[in-house]
Amino acid sequence: MHIFVNGGAGYIGSICVEEMLNAGHQITVFDNLSEGHRSAVDPRAAFVQGDLADLGQISHALKQAAPDAVMHFAAASLVPESMVNPSKYFRNNVANGINLLDAMVEAGVRRIVFSSTCAIFGTPDRVPMTEDLPVKPLSPYGQSKAMFEAMLKWYEQIHGIQHVNLRYFNAAGASGNYGEHHRRETHLIPNVLAVALGKKEQVEIYGTDYLTPDGTCVRDYIHIVDLANAHMLALQCHQSVSFNLGSGDGYTVRQVIEACRKVTGHPIPAAERPRRPGDPPKLVASSKKISAELGWKPKFTKLHDIVASAWTWHKAHPDGYSD
Repeated sequence: MHIFVNGGAGYIGSICVEEMLNAGHQITVFDNLSEGHRSAVDPRAAFVQGDLADLGQISHALKQAAPDAVMHFAAASLVPESMVNPSKYFRNNVANGINLLDAMVEAGVRRIVFSSTCAIFGTPDRVPMTEDLPVKPLSPYGQSKAMFEAMLKWYEQIHGIQHVNLRYFNAAGASGNYGEHHRRETHLIPNVLAVALGKKEQVEIYGTDYLTPDGTCVRDYIHIVDLANAHMLALQCHQSVSFNLGSGDGYTVRQVIEACRKVTGHPIPAAERPRRPGDPPKLVASSKKISAELGWKPKFTKLHDIVASAWTWHKAHPDGYSD
């Protein structure tokens, strides 16, 4: 298939592009490089630098590419930032998303795989989290993703756009060639590894009084290559559907730091900080639905292996990408 990948120069998008190319798909990447990196785009992919905020740019790019489907990764994605700058999140994730959907309608593209998030659920009523939980986000980030999911339902009803919502938990790890480099890094594993690399003096733990085994937040980590494989399976769907994507195991912040200490052999000092607004205490996925319906099964099931793949990439790229 020919896949048009919005945000294909970012962490998740770039590795999904790599895996899809390895599987024989043709790829066009569309990215404004505000967060992504040109050198993170696999050279086998066609690249178009453009911005979803410009309807003309995205319409022209989609018509030129004439893809079979769109994968939509492009978004602002920092929960704490969204709590102080909601405008950025509704503009980037909702208003720009409308441009994408309108451009798809105009270009006659009727399939999309959407990079959604478990943040749409807020603090869940039960764990592991299934797809039928009530949607009640705690942040503008989560709300913006829930709004795009709602828009997709109407664009299907009115314009026939078939969609698959993949609700990620915590993507982590690296492939052999590409890894995680955000200009403003907020994700736990790369921040912990930055201490081992000598880039930071210590890692911060935000909140130590949650009702969890050691008082720190519990999260579900999914290897980025397993995530990419789920996207390829989603292309096989013939009707609109939503799937939760995680490993099914939860780890506290302290457990993640300890795993990084074991993998790197570094002591990695930690400093305790107050809770951040918008952080639920425990998020763990049930991925039974995607396993049953699409046969998806994660290959990387141990936190140690996920951390080890990230460490290998960060050691080889201590300054991340050059652009």
